Amino acid sequence: MAQPPEEKISRKEYIDRYKEIAIREMNTYNIPASITLAQGILESGHGNSRLAKIAHNHFGIKCHKGWSGETFFMDDDTKNECFRKYNNPETSYKDHSKFLSTRDRYAFLFDLKITDYKGWAKGLKKAGYATNPKYPHLLIKIIEEHKLYEFDKFYGKKYSGYTNDPNEGDNSTRWNPSVQKEYIEVANTLNDRRVFLNNGVKFIFAGKGDTFYKIAKEFNIYKYQIYKNNDLKRKDKLVEGQMIYLEAKKSKSKQSYHTVRPGETLLDISQEYGIKLKKLAKYNNLKKDARLFPDQRIKLNK
Repeated sequence: MAQPPEEKISRKEYIDRYKEIAIREMNTYNIPASITLAQGILESGHGNSRLAKIAHNHFGIKCHKGWSGETFFMDDDTKNECFRKYNNPETSYKDHSKFLSTRDRYAFLFDLKITDYKGWAKGLKKAGYATNPKYPHLLIKIIEEHKLYEFDKFYGKKYSGYTNDPNEGDNSTRWNPSVQKEYIEVANTLNDRRVFLNNGVKFIFAGKGDTFYKIAKEFNIYKYQIYKNNDLKRKDKLVEGQMIYLEAKKSKSKQSYHTVRPGETLLDISQEYGIKLKKLAKYNNLKKDARLFPDQRIKLNK
């Protein structure tokens, strides 16, 4: 008895199935959703290729040095090449984001605007993602035929009732309670205020009802010094539990690197390690308000 033909999905079905994942990845890793979807469509035959069906690999990513996950072998540019194998397509999408965002040869792409899908398409070819000289043209054609650029408009915005933008809202003074560290306590004031030491710099945790003026008066310093010591602006609000440095932060840390957590900013890292924001930005050739991506390595000294 003849077997029924294997069900194939159309491009439209593929887009509908993976658009939310692409938007989520865009808001986490700063890669245009249009580019991610176009690459998935092109590299996987919109989910119908053997590599996509068996290995859930939608982006044709080969094993490369350092890959410790499962593998799948098939002929490509040469015979019996090693490709990464995933448990599901979503994992493939996430690994694609990490693959692009953690390799130096793709770093220049993240200087492009999120809406510059043409620049991204040409840049991927320039960086060596594919050998086909028509690769940029093919990606751009897919994006424009299916209007995938519309999804790039959801950068930092809600889509389908949720957002995965780690930097949504004013987070310039937020305290990240997930960062649990032990600090040296160096003093206890008359007001029962505990003073700690981080990277050789004194700081406190803002309490309920605290204001910048109240803290400045308590420690006999000027209010502008608090703003300056903590790289804050006058319009910033004080948040309970926030680290507030009482003196100038240092120019570097004893540690060499920090690995970015989802949603972190350079200011968050500056506060966590007691390093001046200006120095941190300079060491990493970034703007003070640069958008960071998870697993990015940030230099903490020269």
